[in-house]
Amino acid sequence: MDKATMTEAIIARKIEKELTWEQMGADLGMSPVWLTSACLGMNSAPAEKAAAIAEYLGFDQSMATALEAYPTKIWDQAVPTDPLIYRLYEIVGVYGDTLKEVIQEKFGDGIMSAIDFSMEVDKIEDPKGDRVLLTLNGKFLPYKSW
Repeated sequence: MDKATMTEAIIARKIEKELTWEQMGADLGMSPVWLTSACLGMNSAPAEKAAAIAEYLGFDQSMATALEAYPTKIWDQAVPTDPLIYRLYEIVGVYGDTLKEVIQEKFGDGIMSAIDFSMEVDKIEDPKGDRVLLTLNGKFLPYKSW
């Protein structure tokens, strides 16, 4: 089973069972953000997590095997058209250089890892309109000189 087929089957089952990523993550003891990424095919799951996800959703070993497979981390290089994804793209476009300057001023010349990384999405209730809080937590990796 390829990643696209895997993702399609997982989403169909999630809808059928009326589940949310938050509920699935809580039930499985996994971060809902990481779980979603693995189920959408952008991360591989260790064998024990893959088996737990497959069993939880009522799939056989072929689903666990697909979840374990290493993904090709590539996406459409066009500007995203989905409004929510576009806004994240826009944030990086507008604030990318600013973030780079501030991060490097605090840490030095280097990058923030997306491998040694975690992310959380929280809802902040506000009478003027609820707010989204994204927390990106990546290890700083300094460039070395030689």
